[in-house]
Amino acid sequence: MNCRKVCGMRWTCIYIAGLLLSLSLASSAAITVTGADNQILTLAAPAQRIVSLAPDLTELVYAVGAGKQMVGADTYSNYPNAAKELPRIGDAFRVDLERLVALNPDLVLAWRGGTPATVIERLRTLGLHVVVIGNARLTDIAHNLELIGRITGHDSEAHAAARNFLHDLNSLRKHYAGHEPVRVFYEISSMPLYTIGGRQIISRMIDLCGGRNIFSDLKELAAPVSLGSVLARDPQAIVTGSDGDAAARLKEWQRWPQISAVHADRLFSISSDLLARATPRILQGGKQLCEDLEKTREPRKASSG
Repeated sequence: MNCRKVCGMRWTCIYIAGLLLSLSLASSAAITVTGADNQILTLAAPAQRIVSLAPDLTELVYAVGAGKQMVGADTYSNYPNAAKELPRIGDAFRVDLERLVALNPDLVLAWRGGTPATVIERLRTLGLHVVVIGNARLTDIAHNLELIGRITGHDSEAHAAARNFLHDLNSLRKHYAGHEPVRVFYEISSMPLYTIGGRQIISRMIDLCGGRNIFSDLKELAAPVSLGSVLARDPQAIVTGSDGDAAARLKEWQRWPQISAVHADRLFSISSDLLARATPRILQGGKQLCEDLEKTREPRKASSG
């Protein structure tokens, strides 16, 4: 049966064919991703107005070349410099919903383990498109780059960034593979004394460097611990973030010379922005961490040589 008989006239057929083609193209242009909370989100086109609820996520957006699509970020997003100029919507626990909605975002990026589930649910109730990003391993950073690249329309840039990250990560891993283990205590804060569990991204980097987080058995990402438990597990290196009163925190440990790390003067501080954020820059913090832990091994190498 020819088109004229079906449609009644040639131009009607052309119109219908064009409409079907447009619908087909629109369908193929749709972007579907699955967040770390297993929620599926489909956008008709790449997001053009993005709000980030964590500094890690802000960095990832810029890392895939989508920085110009950012319209808002959390209080602590400070990298790259362009991120400092973005309108602020509060932090993960105190989101200014009115200001966020006023930014008219077509995508909100939330952090699993950082953004409370109640905040995420509230944003979705308001009709906002939310993607939850998370990580359980260092290699997940590459996955997150790819995901954000896809949903922002920067697939090729994201793929290149992910490939370069994995290459450099594997190089660092190979360099320190097989090195003598070092017991490490990572201090988040001193009052109360807080540390990281084995699933935290810093703990993953400690493992890569040949270290052993003395509190890797903690199920929480971060938790309070007692001074007595630190003394009992006797770390050979103590590491803290370089922000705030890092020098004072490390100096406080001098009161406990029986700790191997204190006795050997193996007390280190590393920028929290570099070591605690799940972004490509974590390799800079990781390289410093690995070098610091290598210093802890040097006296033993000399004595055994």
